[in-house]
Formats: sequence, structure tokens, C-alpha cells
Amino acid sequence: MIRTATPADVPVIHAMVRELAEYEKCPEDAKATPEQLHEALFGDHPAAFAHIAEADDGEPAGFALWFLNFSTWRGVHGIYLEDLYVRPTHRGAGHGKALLTELARICVARGYGRLEWSVLNWNLPAVEFYRSLGAVSMTEWTVNRVTDDALLKLGGAE
Repeated sequence: MIRTATPADVPVIHAMVRELAEYEKCPEDAKATPEQLHEALFGDHPAAFAHIAEADDGEPAGFALWFLNFSTWRGVHGIYLEDLYVRPTHRGAGHGKALLTELARICVARGYGRLEWSVLNWNLPAVEFYRSLGAVSMTEWTVNRVTDDALLKLGGAE
């Protein structure tokens, strides 16, 4: 079952974010607090949205956290999937596909033009899974990121 996250889900979302960071071999980069996640998802001006995949027993099996982006080329919003995570004990049961299907359904229902996300090149099971759903790797594009000291310098706060 896929459902929209509620404020009561913030602790489990936070825990799964930490699990994902461990899996992606960079736990030190997962600095978000439960309070920050609560504000981003349920504050006065939500910046992100989340869905929970539940196992048959009601246990949270995984989550998707996403936000809206905008395509100047298409002239409409899209969804950017920031995190998709299914706990190891629940993998292979269709939770990841169900989460992506729900986001695709939202795109279609709202007239959004894209559902996009990034995947680590070494995560071959995920790459193959996404391809099986019709996802196309954007090999001509390279993700760029500015953080920490470089962000402070660029932003003139150095």
C-alpha cells in the first residue's frame, strides 16, 4: 500500500534517510534533523512531499520524497524524486515500483511533464530496475553541486 506521509511519519522517514545514506556510503552527509524534515514536509510552506510504502503488516517498507521542478522547455511542472528507498527486508516485493507508479500517476493527473531523479552509477540493481520501467539515463547531462565552503564563497559569505 502507498499512502501520503503524515507528520507522524517523520521519525521513520528520518530513519530511512539515514539508512539510505549508509547504503550510498556517505552517512556523514545525511545531516537533516527530524525537525527540518517536519518543516520541509508539513510547515507553513511545504517544500517537499513524501509517500510511504507499507508492508502487508502495516510496517513502513520504504518511502519516496519529492518536490516540484519546472521545465522551461515544456512550460509545465514536473516531479523531482529526491529519495526513493526500500528497506532491504522488503526489497523485491514491488514497493519501489508502487512508489514510482504513484508519482507517475500524480504527474499524469496534474499535467506534469516529467518525473526525474538521479541514481548512482555503481548502483546497478537500481539502474536496471529503473530501465525496466522505461526510464532513460540522461548521459549527456552531468549533475553539478555547490555545497559547504564553496557555497559560502560563491554566495559571498566567505
